[in-house]
Amino acid sequence: MNRRTFSKVTSLSILGSGLLAAFPSNGSDFKAKSKLRLGGPLFEKYDSPDTWVTAVKNTGYRAAYCPVSLQADKNEIKAYKKAADKGDILISEVGAWSNPISPDKKTAKEAFEKCVASLELADQIEAKCCVNIAGSKNVTDWKGPHMENFSEDTFDQIVETTRKIIDEVKPKNTFYTLEAMPWVFPESADAYLRLIKAIDRKAFAVHLDPVNMVVSPAVFYRNGDLIKDCFKKLGANIKSCHAKDLILKEPTDMPQFAEIRPGLGQMDYRVFLTEMKKFPEVPLMMEHLQTAEEYRAGAEYIWKVEAEVK
Repeated sequence: MNRRTFSKVTSLSILGSGLLAAFPSNGSDFKAKSKLRLGGPLFEKYDSPDTWVTAVKNTGYRAAYCPVSLQADKNEIKAYKKAADKGDILISEVGAWSNPISPDKKTAKEAFEKCVASLELADQIEAKCCVNIAGSKNVTDWKGPHMENFSEDTFDQIVETTRKIIDEVKPKNTFYTLEAMPWVFPESADAYLRLIKAIDRKAFAVHLDPVNMVVSPAVFYRNGDLIKDCFKKLGANIKSCHAKDLILKEPTDMPQFAEIRPGLGQMDYRVFLTEMKKFPEVPLMMEHLQTAEEYRAGAEYIWKVEAEVK
């Protein structure tokens, strides 16, 4: 599922042979005891704040993607925020997925405007963050690799663009965050630290997706160390996390990674959830799966590991 369609993703609830059911309301003992702010896309239809809360509760989630679009009016935003507070649901993030550093001026301008609008929505609904990637110099793929992505000029442009987005909105209730990608800044915890210092805005923070930071087999097989390093260096700057898993395909002459449902790969969820326990109000959001059943299985795995870690 494309992350840019999470807002009111329930329109995708009819897939394959029929209507996908919500998660069973009885759930597992692990879910009932969970303190984790776990969330994911919804497949159950909703058309009001109350039915949205019901849909979230039926999954067992304690966090959710933003339930309204950029076109929502202030009354609708306020109503969903009130319902989230009443239902103890943490709104994790508003996606601003776009390319504000594109070489194409029209694309960059439209992306900047989308980032500003997304940050404004996140501030109004008091989401934990507004999230985007830095972008890319690739003109055919807004999130694709390019030889100029790691240049100092690109770093400086990311700093300048991020400052402008934050200064345009001046958020009081949320943060503008960048998610790591393997082929553009920030690709590591140290790159995040460098950006935090250079951007120099209190409203800039971190959206952590460890899978996106696995750039070699050496890092893949020691990804627990990567996760520990991120939490040690970035700590309170982390406002939201993504939950995915990763496999290294074989046989192959060159390393090829593939995303997979949590629990089916080799990401060290014991380390991940141990670190997340130190930050109980940081949401962990599943993404990129296709069906309600896959999300349910991923959630059950995460809840089980959470119950096992100290």
